[in-house]
Amino acid sequence: MLTTDFAPGAPNWIDLGSPDTAASQDFYGRLFGWTFDSAGPDGGGYGFFRQDGRTVAALGPLTEEGATSAWTLYFHTADADRTAELVARAGGTVRFGPFDVFTAGRMANLTDPTGARFAVWQPGTTRGLEAVTTVGTLCWTELHTTNPEAAKPFYRTVFEWLEQDVPFGDFTYTVVSPTGGGTDASQGGIATLLDTDRAAHMGSYWLPYFEVAQVDATVAQALELGGTARGEVVEEPGVGRFVQLADPHGAAFSVIASVPPGS
Repeated sequence: MLTTDFAPGAPNWIDLGSPDTAASQDFYGRLFGWTFDSAGPDGGGYGFFRQDGRTVAALGPLTEEGATSAWTLYFHTADADRTAELVARAGGTVRFGPFDVFTAGRMANLTDPTGARFAVWQPGTTRGLEAVTTVGTLCWTELHTTNPEAAKPFYRTVFEWLEQDVPFGDFTYTVVSPTGGGTDASQGGIATLLDTDRAAHMGSYWLPYFEVAQVDATVAQALELGGTARGEVVEEPGVGRFVQLADPHGAAFSVIASVPPGS
């Protein structure tokens, strides 16, 4: 379960790179009820999605050459420079950084050995997201990878995640948790890239899940707003009802109506 305690290696930020930030503000504002606040004239077009006044995500223009619209997950670190060194040593790539974001914190943009992009955030004046797990907020993170057996030791080295393999249909799903939190603190999973993704020539990627009250109503609204469904709605006992979507610019995300704990 995600929290805002932000243990080392836990997700603590998420942002969307978009070729049209105004259109993205409209899509997610209407889909999740988010409002948007600009970071100001020095922010380079970056700003914050809010829900009830609390930051739940962020949005900015595409900045990397050749980049396409995508959500980027950030994981907590006490030392971005040290984490970047571990990434390089473990076979990943430091795409850029580490660097300071004014006084807010220090970050680096990274890629794992299987090609999945992610980032790390070392908090300064900004600790991270101000709400998670509730309706309209980030509630789960999931790595879809071409090679789980290469990805798992990489993330163990970089973040010291705990792993638990569980059967899930025809494949094994690996649940990950921050060190010391136990399985009750699970924050995400690692799964083999779907055949549909391979057929679409997609590489490894991190997928955010956002909690919703009703999946079917959210899907219908997303389609009406110009998004697409990237598969069928799945209902998993003990987990919830979920589906992967893409926004009008192709950025992938999932929505889920989770089964309440203890149900």
